Amino acid sequence: WLPEGQEKAVLLVVHGLGEHCGRYTNLVNHFVPRGYTVCGLDHQGHGRSGGKREMVESFYDFIRTLSIYHEMVTDWHRDKPLFLLGHSMGGLIATYYLLEHQSAFKGAIMSAPLVKVSGNISRLTIIMGKILSKLAPGAGVMKIDPSGISRDREVVLNYTSDPLVFRGKTPARLAAELLRIMLHVEQAADQITLPLIIAQGGADSLVDPQGAQMLYDKAGSKDKTLKIYPEFYHEIFNEPEKDLVFADIEIWLERLLNT
Repeated sequence: WLPEGQEKAVLLVVHGLGEHCGRYTNLVNHFVPRGYTVCGLDHQGHGRSGGKREMVESFYDFIRTLSIYHEMVTDWHRDKPLFLLGHSMGGLIATYYLLEHQSAFKGAIMSAPLVKVSGNISRLTIIMGKILSKLAPGAGVMKIDPSGISRDREVVLNYTSDPLVFRGKTPARLAAELLRIMLHVEQAADQITLPLIIAQGGADSLVDPQGAQMLYDKAGSKDKTLKIYPEFYHEIFNEPEKDLVFADIEIWLERLLNT
């Protein structure tokens, strides 16, 4: 999505589990008229991309694809500041990607990042998940509750009727890979040193809000910001008060672009 006038910077969007980059129209509608290019791709097994829904051999399938797309975006928009934006599972992908590629970005924006293993998941469940991922990698193990997406009823209805959104159970292989990478990111987060803003809904029932606090606390960035919106659900870009979130991010972006 390209601005009509002068281009300030590029936002590279990494979307969440089961969805697709076409669901970020609110983000596009706010930032593109303000001079920002927004780029996004549908992950393997998501949206318009090929592959069995949500099925990967390894978490690195996401990383390899993002790396290729990142190179393309950099080539298309040379000499423009680039910001990485990850939401939910995309926040986990983006955080992991930064461990090797943060020098390529001016900063990173994390929305409700899936970076912390919920305390409700027992060690036995994790072990059983690993076994199931090898014996029956395609077996469904968990499903997103659409009611936790947003407090805006229309957003939830659009989500449940969107043919590009996968609403089945997440395969065991992907679930196990997500848990594995969450544990790794928790240990390695101090290696992230670029400017970072983390935005989280305090009433999020789909991702543990403590993950945002954990990432903020452990990130090695000297310039880091944590924004908690107490009543917001999971998709803070699709909440009724989304303009408040966009305004906070825009202030952060403009500060970095002018320093």
